Amino acid sequence: MLDNLTQRLTKVVKTLRGQARLTEDNIGEMLREVRMALLEADVALPVVKDFIARVKERAVGQEVLDSLTPGQALVGVVHRELTELMGGQSAGLNLATQPPAVILMSGLQGAGKTTTTAKLGKWLKERQKKKVLAVSCDVYRPAAIEQLKAVSQQAGIDFFPSSGDQDPAEIAAAALDYAKKHYYDVLFVDTAGRLAIDAAMMAEIKALHAQLQPIECLFVVDAMLGQDAVNTAKAFNDALPLTGVILTKLDGDSRGGAALSVRHVTGKPLKFAGVGEKLTGLEEFHPERMASRILGMGDILGLVEEAQRNVDQDKAKDFMQKMKSGKGFDLNDFKDQIAQMRNMGGISSLLDKLPAQFGAMAQQAGGAVEEKSIRRIEGIINSMTPLERSKPELIKASRKRRIATGAGVQVQEVNRLLNQFEQTQKVMKQFSKGGMAKMMRGMKGMLPGMR
Repeated sequence: MLDNLTQRLTKVVKTLRGQARLTEDNIGEMLREVRMALLEADVALPVVKDFIARVKERAVGQEVLDSLTPGQALVGVVHRELTELMGGQSAGLNLATQPPAVILMSGLQGAGKTTTTAKLGKWLKERQKKKVLAVSCDVYRPAAIEQLKAVSQQAGIDFFPSSGDQDPAEIAAAALDYAKKHYYDVLFVDTAGRLAIDAAMMAEIKALHAQLQPIECLFVVDAMLGQDAVNTAKAFNDALPLTGVILTKLDGDSRGGAALSVRHVTGKPLKFAGVGEKLTGLEEFHPERMASRILGMGDILGLVEEAQRNVDQDKAKDFMQKMKSGKGFDLNDFKDQIAQMRNMGGISSLLDKLPAQFGAMAQQAGGAVEEKSIRRIEGIINSMTPLERSKPELIKASRKRRIATGAGVQVQEVNRLLNQFEQTQKVMKQFSKGGMAKMMRGMKGMLPGMR
């Protein structure tokens, strides 16, 4: 996200090389570039003015240490201010109350509120081992209740049934009573959304808040709304005692200005970010890490945490042994690595957390590596015999035709996969010889679907 801002800052840092200190003159151009980049990212104008003023105040006259260049010192100032702009520290969910902890979900229709409810329920169940119940008080939108039921089942959390002819207050009271009697830790209450803010909607959600007294009142907003997202958040914040904000579709918005604006305008912390349609596509919002990603530093800590959660450690150790030796790597291992990357959100998601020097690779991966491409590769490998997977050199013309027919693809697709596998083998041999730079140049061959 915020690709334009990242590119502009990188350009400015290069122009500051070789200067002894940050002065009002040499940061003037930087401030103009940053201002334009923030406005193009759809950051609210009052937020831009305040941010620029703070950066200028802290940057002008700052001494450059012997170990730093002016560009690096400038990045340090901007990083600190971006972190503060987005809240300073991460703010987790507050569940410190007598169970069940009620979490009220609010937001406009289409923001992803129902899916986010299931994502957050799954996150609490798997990360914090909570017993979770979800209920829908949306009696207006067709199939809203059925949607929550479906995604709750996919997320592995319990669902409290309701119907469109019931009153939202009655549904909420019944769900709360059920949650208490069955010892649930958390109760999610999904409320009705509208296409726009209206008096009836606000009156209903205010009444539900007064009735349930939730420990968390979360506002779910679509990051792609830009400044409209900020205006909507402000309206909800004026009507409800919000405790936090969840930004959805953050992965689909290269501008992402809402992430920088919502915290400043509402004063409420960004708690989570939705990144993808899958129920695993939810990340805790860490301001410092997000600032690092915006500035092209990547989020290595987030990448490590993702790997620890989703990678099979035994398979990872076995794979590393094969990389060190440069021997024994076959198509079964190739398929395993594809599956591991998919579990971590796909290649583009991984590269998004790496430093900016991988930006070109990430951009290529974003368009070339798709779920469809990965499924095709797995289908081709599954059509091979165990012997063919362990000894790909045996696969000649007749075997290729049989494999292609079994996978439902053209023979050219089988050839492409085998070429990618050969490139990967070469890269691993370079790694085993200590050629890290050569390995990185050859990395493109390891990414399925990239040419």
